[in-house]
Amino acid sequence: MTQAPLFQPAPAPSDEARARAEELRRLLHHHAHLYYVLDAPQIPDAEYDRLFHELQAIEAAHPELLTPDSPTQRVLGKVLDGFTPVRHAVPMLSIRTETDTSSAGALAFDARVRRELGLAEDAPPVEYACELKFDGLAINLRYEHGTLVQAATRGDGEQGEDVTQNIRTIAQIPLRLIGDAPAVLEVRGEVYMRRDAFERLNERQREAGEKTFVNPRNAAAGAVRQLDPAIAAKRPLSFFAYGLGQVQGWDQPGTHSGVLDALAAFGLPVSNERRVAQGAEGLIAFHQDIAARRDQLPFDIDGVVYKVNDLALQRQLGFVTREPRWAVAHKYPAQEQVTAVQAIDVQVGRTGKLTPVARLAPVFVGGVTVTNATLHNLFELRRKGVRIGDQVIVRRAGDVIPEVVGRVTGDRPAYVPNFRMPRHCPVCSSTVVREKGEVDHRCSGGLFCAAQRKQALLHFAQRRAMDIEGLGEKLVDQLVDAGIIRTLPELYTLGLAKLSALERMADKSAANLLAALERSKSTTLPRFLYALGIRHVGEATAKDLARHFGSLDRLMDASVEQLLQVGDVGPVVAQSIRTFFDQAHNREVVEQLRAAGIHWPEGEPSAVAQLPLAGLTFVLTGTLPTLTRDEAKERIEALGGKAAGSVSKKTHYVVAGEEAGSKLAKAQELGVTILDEAGLLALLERAAAGEPL
Repeated sequence: MTQAPLFQPAPAPSDEARARAEELRRLLHHHAHLYYVLDAPQIPDAEYDRLFHELQAIEAAHPELLTPDSPTQRVLGKVLDGFTPVRHAVPMLSIRTETDTSSAGALAFDARVRRELGLAEDAPPVEYACELKFDGLAINLRYEHGTLVQAATRGDGEQGEDVTQNIRTIAQIPLRLIGDAPAVLEVRGEVYMRRDAFERLNERQREAGEKTFVNPRNAAAGAVRQLDPAIAAKRPLSFFAYGLGQVQGWDQPGTHSGVLDALAAFGLPVSNERRVAQGAEGLIAFHQDIAARRDQLPFDIDGVVYKVNDLALQRQLGFVTREPRWAVAHKYPAQEQVTAVQAIDVQVGRTGKLTPVARLAPVFVGGVTVTNATLHNLFELRRKGVRIGDQVIVRRAGDVIPEVVGRVTGDRPAYVPNFRMPRHCPVCSSTVVREKGEVDHRCSGGLFCAAQRKQALLHFAQRRAMDIEGLGEKLVDQLVDAGIIRTLPELYTLGLAKLSALERMADKSAANLLAALERSKSTTLPRFLYALGIRHVGEATAKDLARHFGSLDRLMDASVEQLLQVGDVGPVVAQSIRTFFDQAHNREVVEQLRAAGIHWPEGEPSAVAQLPLAGLTFVLTGTLPTLTRDEAKERIEALGGKAAGSVSKKTHYVVAGEEAGSKLAKAQELGVTILDEAGLLALLERAAAGEPL
């Protein structure tokens, strides 16, 4: 009987494995180029990681398929044309990623460290420094004798690109260190963008009709790589330091946590979300704590980082395949995933804005299952090229509403027409309008549209409108959700029994609200016009309209040309007013409100022209000694003057109180007459007496 050999040779790779490895290398190189060089990713991080780990598994099973140019064998990235190359004095290497998002990932890392250090099972726990894994762009800052002399990107780890001019625009990064700085100190850290700054940036991009950014990471990377530093300076970037490169002339601390404390003392921004932990249990506690608070952080992270805290132990552990044995990144669930668009619906918001919403095949992203994602507006949807049936990248980070950030490139199996916004509101059938130069489509039936019901009620009831005390957001929610109020006029049909039956509504509160409703019936035409919520008609415009036309009926029947004769009413405002009153149901609501008893003194058209302050514009700033802002405005307007919100060449007087700010400075710059409260009262007294001003 022939004895089998003790060691069997590994089976030769199949043609299928060989072809798959070659295809994975091609895909990874392609997407790395898009991500690192062009800042134009086509797949989310989670999909890239999946392809990367699939290639790693094939290469581990068949080492003969491993090639020198495999993406698994090097730090990815290339130097961009247009920047001066920088060779790093100390390579900027990547760290190993632990993709098991459970506590097993921390246990595995601690076990590897203890094994490499030769620690017995009963040896004390290893001390670790725990940090956040920021989702931005790695940067090396070189300080010589305390002065920032160069900033470079990671690049391929050995050579990066000089981005000093752009980095200098980040206010958080000190141009000179505090205290007695070393001869040479290279600080490694992350340039990133806060979520709120990212949302504001994208909103500005949308309003300007320009391309939006996929996520904060790519927005930050794009800003750092701008050839024009003036553009980079306009991007809201931030920075956190987390490590060192080359150091000369510094007796540095013996622990990583001590290094971070020292960097903070030098004036460098270091995240407070860090901890020194003991053993695997400490790592697990940190991972779980940050996971619970991840959505509340003001910036994106995709995991946490564990590092052996003792620098001597780090040196003992060393590196393997260009990765340190003493550090690991422990991931969280991805915040971007790929799924299919099953339909595109239109959602009407509280203010009447129409938003296209993608109905998605359910996908788990950012810790929740997502089935809907916003497409923002028609122009954004068209720029992204999204159509029904497409595979798209969906992103959810923190409390941000899930959004479709782009489609996965590839041919569609059949022709699918472009999505079109409806001409009539899907909720109330009112005309949908989009003003010239605006990107948003809006429903014009604000008083009638069920989607806008709560917002219409709250606006109608506010102090500067009908001043219905006690009608706040919680009560409006109850009234609308219970079906008690469907239109504004129904407010005036409420009875004590209905109100008292509501949760947390006592008889006294109900009676007070009914009394406030009754008081609101006696109002002024400007307040009523403002309360209707006509787009672009604020308090000042409502007063101008009331003064010019004298009555609501004249205003409702006014043509665009007649509306344009009102001071400060331009084509956009005139068309908005005309569109509002052209909706039959809006007129019906107005008539029902008048029938409910709402009234005001009627006036003569343009009667304000005969008042002593007619044609004069006042701006109030700061705190006056005895008058409130509203009281001062009322006195000015009672004599025909106009109270504006900003200072311009058309401003006649600025009334300044304590803590007057930029408006006072602007007035001084333009040579506008400045009054204090005493000066205003004296001017009003002369005007009322008919004396020269």
